[in-house]
This record gives sequence, C-alpha cells and structure tokens, in this order.
Amino acid sequence: MFEDFGGFLMNMIAYLPGIIIAMVVHEYAHARVAVALGDFTPRMAGRLTLNPAAHLDPIGLLMLLIAHFGWAKPVQINPYNFSNPRRDDILVSLAGPASNLITAFLTLLAIILLVKFDFPMSDGMQLVLNFIMIININFAIFNMLPIPPLDGSHILKQLLPYDLAVRYAELERYSFLFLIIILMTPILSYVFVPLQRFILGIFQVIANILL
Repeated sequence: MFEDFGGFLMNMIAYLPGIIIAMVVHEYAHARVAVALGDFTPRMAGRLTLNPAAHLDPIGLLMLLIAHFGWAKPVQINPYNFSNPRRDDILVSLAGPASNLITAFLTLLAIILLVKFDFPMSDGMQLVLNFIMIININFAIFNMLPIPPLDGSHILKQLLPYDLAVRYAELERYSFLFLIIILMTPILSYVFVPLQRFILGIFQVIANILL
C-alpha cells in the first residue's frame, strides 16, 4: 500500500513541472499574440509574463494533478481592439496550442541531444522530460477540441456564418456537461492516442532531419 502511494506521489511530483510549463506557455502565448495584434488588455491584466503566479488557478492546478482535468486563468481579450477581429481571434486562439506543440518539440530535441551526448540522466529526470513533452502535446490536442470555451470552439465560431456562430456560442452553457461526458467515456482515448502518435511521428522525422 505504501509502495503504491509512494509511486503515485513520485509520479505526481514528476507530472507537476509539465503541467505548470504547459499552462504558463499556453496562456502567455495567448497574451503575447493578442498584444502583438493590437489588444493591450492582457498587458494591463498582468498576463504578459512567464511568471506562473499570473496564469495558474490553484484549484484548476490541483484538479489537473488529481483528476488530469483542470484549468488555468483564461486570458481576457477585447476583439474590438483588433484590426481584423475574426482573423485575429483565430490567431490568438491558435497561439496557445501552437506554443504547446513547440514546447513539446523542443523537449524532444533536448531528450535526443542528452542521449546523443551521453549526458547522465536519472530515471526521475527522464520521467519529468517525457511528461513535459506528452503533457504539452495533450494540452494542444485538448484545447483544439470544438467545445466551448476551449480554443477550438473560438476558431470554429469565427469560421461559421453569423447565425450559426450565435447558436454555437449558446452551447457554452452546456460545456461542463460535454466535458464530463467525454472524460467519463473512452471518447478521448480514440482522439488522443492516434493524434499523439501522429504528432510524435512528425516531430521525430523533423528531429532526424535537424540532428
């Protein structure tokens, strides 16, 4: 029993850096792109920083550690400050998942280089790096799901005709129910596993070309 608890605790500790990095990078990317496109709301809200305290929600972080489902503080934007609100909202929405994929790829490069140059790595260090890579990939995949208020829903809403977009936005009141359903059923496994393998395969090909 104590061994099982010890293993669980060690995995949770190894899991924590990946979660924090994924959340912070994701939200910072939203803020950075929004400001670059003319909306200074994230800057005024103190979100244009890599300081975890600006982005982490304590309860959301705890839920991620325990249930692998949680949240960070969402970056508030004002689309009326954009020169092209529809296009720019899509770009801001894409920034978060894209930053997670970039982080995952850079982590893979770091792992390959450490192995290539025989850098002494403990089992714990390998586990932390693998978690950082996988968690960031999962963050990108999850946030691209077209379920309000995830990034994928923002993108889909901007691509829909106005009447359909309004109806689609009304689904946000049921978003928690949708998330519970997909988390309590094997639906996500049919999405995450193939996409994880596909993304890792692409990363490996690119890494082989670069290195």
